Amino acid sequence: MKKIALVAALAAVAAPAFAQSSVTLWGRINTTVESQKVGSQDRKVVVQNNSSRLGFKGTEDLGGGLKASFSLEHGLNSDTGAATGGTQFWNRASWVQLEGAFGGVRLGKWFPGSYFATADYVSMHNHDTGTSADNLYGTRFTTNNKVSYFTPNVAGFSSEIGVAAGEGAAPRAWDVAVNYDMGPLHAGFGYEKVDTYKQYAIRGLYELGAFTFGGYYQREETSGFKTRDVGRLAAMYTMGQSEFHLNVGGSKAGGNGAFQFGGAKQYTLGYNYNLSKRTKVYGFYTKTDYNSTGQLDFNSLAVGVRHNF
Repeated sequence: MKKIALVAALAAVAAPAFAQSSVTLWGRINTTVESQKVGSQDRKVVVQNNSSRLGFKGTEDLGGGLKASFSLEHGLNSDTGAATGGTQFWNRASWVQLEGAFGGVRLGKWFPGSYFATADYVSMHNHDTGTSADNLYGTRFTTNNKVSYFTPNVAGFSSEIGVAAGEGAAPRAWDVAVNYDMGPLHAGFGYEKVDTYKQYAIRGLYELGAFTFGGYYQREETSGFKTRDVGRLAAMYTMGQSEFHLNVGGSKAGGNGAFQFGGAKQYTLGYNYNLSKRTKVYGFYTKTDYNSTGQLDFNSLAVGVRHNF
Protein backbone atom coordinates (compact mmCIF):
# COMPACT_ATOMS: atom_id res chain seq x y z
CA MET A 1 0.00 0.00 0.00
CA LYS A 2 2.89 2.36 0.78
CA LYS A 3 4.38 1.70 -2.69
CA ILE A 4 1.03 2.35 -4.35
CA ALA A 5 0.63 5.58 -2.39
CA LEU A 6 4.16 6.68 -3.41
CA VAL A 7 3.50 6.00 -7.10
CA ALA A 8 0.21 7.90 -6.87
CA ALA A 9 1.95 10.86 -5.23
CA LEU A 10 4.67 10.97 -7.91
CA ALA A 11 2.02 10.78 -10.65
CA ALA A 12 0.14 13.67 -9.04
CA VAL A 13 3.31 15.78 -8.99
CA ALA A 14 4.23 14.88 -12.59
CA ALA A 15 0.72 15.39 -14.02
CA PRO A 16 0.87 19.21 -14.21
CA ALA A 17 4.19 19.03 -16.08
CA PHE A 18 2.77 16.60 -18.65
CA ALA A 19 -0.34 18.75 -19.04
CA GLN A 20 1.82 21.67 -20.16
CA SER A 21 3.33 19.75 -23.10
CA SER A 22 1.59 18.65 -26.31
CA VAL A 23 2.57 16.87 -29.53
CA THR A 24 0.37 16.89 -32.65
CA LEU A 25 0.43 14.64 -35.70
CA TRP A 26 -0.75 16.58 -38.75
CA GLY A 27 -0.52 16.55 -42.53
CA ARG A 28 -1.99 17.27 -45.93
CA ILE A 29 -2.77 14.94 -48.84
CA ASN A 30 -3.25 16.96 -52.03
CA THR A 31 -3.61 15.09 -55.35
CA THR A 32 -4.84 15.96 -58.84
CA VAL A 33 -5.56 14.20 -62.12
CA GLU A 34 -4.26 16.37 -64.95
CA SER A 35 -4.06 16.63 -68.72
CA GLN A 36 -0.61 18.17 -69.27
CA LYS A 37 1.25 19.43 -72.33
CA VAL A 38 4.95 20.34 -72.30
CA GLY A 39 6.37 22.18 -75.32
CA SER A 40 5.62 20.34 -78.56
CA GLN A 41 5.26 16.96 -76.82
CA ASP A 42 2.01 15.02 -76.98
CA ARG A 43 -0.52 15.78 -74.26
CA LYS A 44 -0.57 13.21 -71.44
CA VAL A 45 -2.72 12.34 -68.44
CA VAL A 46 -0.94 12.15 -65.07
CA VAL A 47 -1.76 11.75 -61.39
CA GLN A 48 0.01 14.70 -59.77
CA ASN A 49 1.19 15.28 -56.21
CA ASN A 50 0.74 18.82 -54.85
CA SER A 51 3.19 19.12 -51.93
CA SER A 52 1.60 16.49 -49.70
CA ARG A 53 3.24 16.22 -46.30
CA LEU A 54 3.24 14.54 -42.89
CA GLY A 55 4.43 16.26 -39.75
CA PHE A 56 4.82 16.36 -35.99
CA LYS A 57 4.75 19.58 -34.01
CA GLY A 58 4.77 20.22 -30.31
CA THR A 59 4.99 22.86 -27.61
CA GLU A 60 5.91 22.94 -23.94
CA ASP A 61 5.10 25.73 -21.50
CA LEU A 62 8.29 26.31 -19.49
CA GLY A 63 6.75 28.90 -17.19
CA GLY A 64 7.47 32.59 -16.82
CA GLY A 65 6.14 33.26 -20.32
CA LEU A 66 8.79 31.01 -21.91
CA LYS A 67 7.77 28.28 -24.35
CA ALA A 68 9.66 25.60 -26.31
CA SER A 69 8.37 24.25 -29.62
CA PHE A 70 9.49 22.04 -32.49
CA SER A 71 8.43 20.92 -35.96
CA LEU A 72 9.36 17.86 -38.02
CA GLU A 73 7.88 17.78 -41.53
CA HIS A 74 8.19 15.07 -44.18
CA GLY A 75 7.27 15.66 -47.83
CA LEU A 76 5.81 12.75 -49.76
CA ASN A 77 4.53 12.06 -53.25
CA SER A 78 0.88 11.19 -52.79
CA ASP A 79 0.75 9.58 -56.25
CA THR A 80 3.52 7.03 -55.53
CA GLY A 81 4.15 7.11 -51.76
CA ALA A 82 7.82 7.96 -52.28
CA ALA A 83 9.57 10.62 -50.20
CA THR A 84 10.07 13.89 -52.06
CA GLY A 85 13.50 14.28 -50.51
CA GLY A 86 14.84 10.86 -51.46
CA THR A 87 16.75 9.51 -48.45
CA GLN A 88 16.27 12.79 -46.57
CA PHE A 89 13.21 11.98 -44.46
CA TRP A 90 12.54 15.33 -42.72
CA ASN A 91 12.98 17.12 -46.04
CA ARG A 92 10.62 20.06 -45.41
CA ALA A 93 11.29 21.21 -41.85
CA SER A 94 13.20 20.15 -38.74
CA TRP A 95 13.60 22.89 -36.17
CA VAL A 96 13.46 23.73 -32.46
CA GLN A 97 12.50 27.11 -31.00
CA LEU A 98 12.44 29.05 -27.74
CA GLU A 99 10.03 31.98 -27.51
CA GLY A 100 8.72 34.47 -25.01
CA ALA A 101 7.93 38.16 -24.61
CA PHE A 102 11.25 38.91 -26.36
CA GLY A 103 10.15 37.07 -29.52
CA GLY A 104 11.55 33.73 -30.66
CA VAL A 105 14.84 32.10 -31.65
CA ARG A 106 14.71 29.13 -34.04
CA LEU A 107 17.44 26.67 -35.07
CA GLY A 108 17.36 24.09 -37.87
CA LYS A 109 15.75 23.77 -41.31
CA TRP A 110 12.66 25.53 -42.77
CA PHE A 111 11.54 27.54 -45.79
CA PRO A 112 12.56 31.22 -46.09
CA GLY A 113 10.41 33.84 -44.41
CA SER A 114 10.90 36.14 -47.43
CA TYR A 115 8.95 33.63 -49.55
CA PHE A 116 6.06 33.30 -47.10
CA ALA A 117 5.86 37.11 -46.78
CA THR A 118 5.48 37.66 -50.54
CA ALA A 119 4.83 35.03 -53.25
CA ASP A 120 3.29 32.35 -51.03
CA TYR A 121 0.94 34.79 -49.30
CA VAL A 122 -0.90 35.74 -52.50
CA SER A 123 -1.07 32.15 -53.84
CA MET A 124 -4.60 31.65 -52.58
CA HIS A 125 -5.76 28.94 -54.99
CA ASN A 126 -3.63 25.87 -54.18
CA HIS A 127 -1.05 27.08 -51.65
CA ASP A 128 1.60 27.61 -54.37
CA THR A 129 1.87 23.86 -54.98
CA GLY A 130 1.88 21.47 -57.93
CA THR A 131 1.67 22.56 -61.55
CA SER A 132 -0.34 25.69 -60.70
CA ALA A 133 2.46 26.96 -58.45
CA ASP A 134 4.17 30.26 -59.24
CA ASN A 135 6.76 29.37 -61.91
CA LEU A 136 8.28 32.87 -62.12
CA TYR A 137 9.13 33.89 -58.53
CA GLY A 138 12.91 33.77 -58.04
CA THR A 139 14.69 32.49 -54.93
CA ARG A 140 17.66 30.34 -53.92
CA PHE A 141 15.46 28.67 -51.23
CA THR A 142 18.19 28.31 -48.62
CA THR A 143 16.62 26.09 -45.95
CA ASN A 144 19.41 24.23 -44.09
CA ASN A 145 21.61 25.12 -41.09
CA LYS A 146 19.65 28.24 -40.17
CA VAL A 147 19.28 30.52 -37.14
CA SER A 148 16.47 33.08 -37.05
CA TYR A 149 15.06 35.65 -34.69
CA PHE A 150 11.29 36.31 -34.78
CA THR A 151 10.12 39.62 -33.35
CA PRO A 152 6.96 39.92 -31.24
CA ASN A 153 3.84 41.16 -33.02
CA VAL A 154 3.54 44.91 -32.37
CA ALA A 155 0.52 46.78 -33.78
CA GLY A 156 0.20 44.24 -36.59
CA PHE A 157 3.91 44.22 -37.50
CA SER A 158 6.12 41.12 -37.17
CA SER A 159 9.41 40.10 -38.77
CA GLU A 160 11.96 37.32 -39.16
CA ILE A 161 15.71 37.85 -39.53
CA GLY A 162 17.64 34.70 -40.44
CA VAL A 163 21.08 33.52 -41.45
CA ALA A 164 22.17 30.16 -42.91
CA ALA A 165 25.67 29.18 -41.82
CA GLY A 166 26.79 27.54 -45.07
CA GLU A 167 29.28 25.52 -42.98
CA GLY A 168 32.04 25.99 -45.55
CA ALA A 169 30.21 23.92 -48.18
CA ALA A 170 27.90 26.73 -49.35
CA PRO A 171 27.91 30.53 -49.13
CA ARG A 172 26.35 32.13 -46.07
CA ALA A 173 22.78 33.27 -46.74
CA TRP A 174 20.67 36.03 -45.23
CA ASP A 175 16.89 36.24 -45.24
CA VAL A 176 14.63 39.03 -43.93
CA ALA A 177 10.82 39.12 -43.84
CA VAL A 178 8.47 41.81 -42.56
CA ASN A 179 4.70 41.29 -42.33
CA TYR A 180 1.80 43.59 -41.51
CA ASP A 181 -1.64 42.13 -40.75
CA MET A 182 -4.38 44.38 -39.44
CA GLY A 183 -8.04 44.11 -40.38
CA PRO A 184 -8.57 43.73 -44.13
CA LEU A 185 -5.07 44.97 -45.04
CA HIS A 186 -2.09 42.61 -45.28
CA ALA A 187 1.36 43.62 -46.52
CA GLY A 188 4.82 42.09 -46.63
CA PHE A 189 8.46 42.60 -47.60
CA GLY A 190 11.09 39.96 -48.30
CA TYR A 191 14.85 40.16 -48.84
CA GLU A 192 17.29 37.34 -49.55
CA LYS A 193 21.06 37.36 -50.19
CA VAL A 194 23.17 34.33 -51.11
CA ASP A 195 26.73 35.07 -52.27
CA THR A 196 26.34 37.56 -55.17
CA TYR A 197 22.65 36.77 -55.62
CA LYS A 198 19.95 38.84 -53.99
CA GLN A 199 16.22 39.32 -54.39
CA TYR A 200 13.72 41.61 -52.75
CA ALA A 201 9.95 41.77 -53.06
CA ILE A 202 6.93 43.63 -51.71
CA ARG A 203 3.42 42.24 -51.33
CA GLY A 204 -0.04 43.61 -50.68
CA LEU A 205 -3.39 41.91 -50.09
CA TYR A 206 -6.77 43.47 -49.33
CA GLU A 207 -10.05 41.82 -48.31
CA LEU A 208 -13.19 43.57 -49.52
CA GLY A 209 -16.25 41.58 -48.52
CA ALA A 210 -16.49 38.51 -50.75
CA PHE A 211 -13.52 39.73 -52.82
CA THR A 212 -9.82 39.40 -52.00
CA PHE A 213 -7.17 41.13 -54.13
CA GLY A 214 -3.42 40.60 -53.85
CA GLY A 215 -0.14 40.88 -55.68
CA TYR A 216 3.63 41.17 -55.39
CA TYR A 217 6.56 42.74 -57.21
CA GLN A 218 10.04 41.21 -57.09
CA ARG A 219 13.49 42.12 -58.40
CA GLU A 220 16.39 39.66 -58.72
CA GLU A 221 19.99 40.81 -59.01
CA THR A 222 23.13 38.74 -59.60
CA SER A 223 26.64 39.96 -60.30
CA GLY A 224 27.38 39.58 -64.02
CA PHE A 225 23.73 39.15 -65.07
CA LYS A 226 20.88 41.46 -65.95
CA THR A 227 18.33 42.18 -63.26
CA ARG A 228 15.00 40.38 -63.56
CA ASP A 229 11.61 41.82 -62.58
CA VAL A 230 8.69 39.57 -61.63
CA GLY A 231 5.11 40.49 -60.83
CA ARG A 232 1.85 38.75 -60.04
CA LEU A 233 -1.76 39.79 -59.45
CA ALA A 234 -4.29 37.47 -57.80
CA ALA A 235 -8.00 37.71 -57.07
CA MET A 236 -10.50 35.51 -55.22
CA TYR A 237 -14.28 35.70 -54.98
CA THR A 238 -16.09 33.58 -52.37
CA MET A 239 -19.73 32.58 -52.53
CA GLY A 240 -20.87 30.16 -49.83
CA GLN A 241 -18.54 27.16 -49.99
CA SER A 242 -17.27 28.12 -53.45
CA GLU A 243 -14.10 30.04 -54.30
CA PHE A 244 -13.31 31.48 -57.75
CA HIS A 245 -9.66 32.26 -58.42
CA LEU A 246 -7.74 34.15 -61.09
CA ASN A 247 -4.07 35.09 -61.13
CA VAL A 248 -1.74 36.50 -63.77
CA GLY A 249 2.04 36.73 -63.53
CA GLY A 250 4.85 37.97 -65.73
CA SER A 251 8.60 38.50 -65.78
CA LYS A 252 10.95 40.64 -67.84
CA ALA A 253 14.21 39.46 -69.38
CA GLY A 254 17.08 38.75 -67.02
CA GLY A 255 17.92 36.21 -64.37
CA ASN A 256 20.94 34.14 -63.45
CA GLY A 257 22.45 30.79 -64.40
CA ALA A 258 19.83 28.15 -65.11
CA PHE A 259 17.12 30.72 -64.33
CA GLN A 260 17.71 33.10 -67.22
CA PHE A 261 14.53 34.21 -68.96
CA GLY A 262 13.71 36.19 -72.05
CA GLY A 263 10.46 37.12 -70.37
CA ALA A 264 7.56 34.85 -69.43
CA LYS A 265 3.85 34.90 -68.59
CA GLN A 266 1.70 32.62 -66.43
CA TYR A 267 -2.09 32.45 -66.12
CA THR A 268 -4.19 30.36 -63.74
CA LEU A 269 -7.97 30.09 -63.50
CA GLY A 270 -9.27 27.96 -60.61
CA TYR A 271 -12.35 26.88 -58.70
CA ASN A 272 -12.45 25.41 -55.15
CA TYR A 273 -15.43 23.89 -53.38
CA ASN A 274 -14.93 23.51 -49.63
CA LEU A 275 -16.68 20.36 -48.44
CA SER A 276 -15.53 21.18 -44.90
CA LYS A 277 -12.81 23.21 -43.15
CA ARG A 278 -10.35 20.39 -43.88
CA THR A 279 -11.44 19.00 -47.27
CA LYS A 280 -11.95 20.58 -50.65
CA VAL A 281 -12.38 19.52 -54.26
CA TYR A 282 -11.06 21.83 -56.94
CA GLY A 283 -10.16 22.33 -60.56
CA PHE A 284 -7.88 24.67 -62.48
CA TYR A 285 -6.33 25.52 -65.81
CA THR A 286 -2.81 26.91 -65.79
CA LYS A 287 -0.50 27.99 -68.60
CA THR A 288 3.08 29.28 -68.65
CA ASP A 289 4.51 30.82 -71.84
CA TYR A 290 8.28 31.28 -72.00
CA ASN A 291 10.08 33.46 -74.53
CA SER A 292 13.59 32.05 -74.20
CA THR A 293 15.57 29.14 -75.59
CA GLY A 294 15.60 26.12 -73.33
CA GLN A 295 12.34 26.93 -71.54
CA LEU A 296 9.38 24.77 -72.62
CA ASP A 297 5.86 26.20 -72.58
CA PHE A 298 3.50 24.32 -70.27
CA ASN A 299 -0.23 24.03 -69.68
CA SER A 300 -2.43 21.77 -67.58
CA LEU A 301 -6.13 21.14 -66.98
CA ALA A 302 -6.66 19.54 -63.56
CA VAL A 303 -9.19 18.32 -60.99
CA GLY A 304 -8.21 17.28 -57.48
CA VAL A 305 -8.88 16.70 -53.80
CA ARG A 306 -7.06 18.22 -50.82
CA HIS A 307 -7.52 16.92 -47.26
CA ASN A 308 -5.87 18.34 -44.15
CA PHE A 309 -5.63 16.34 -40.95
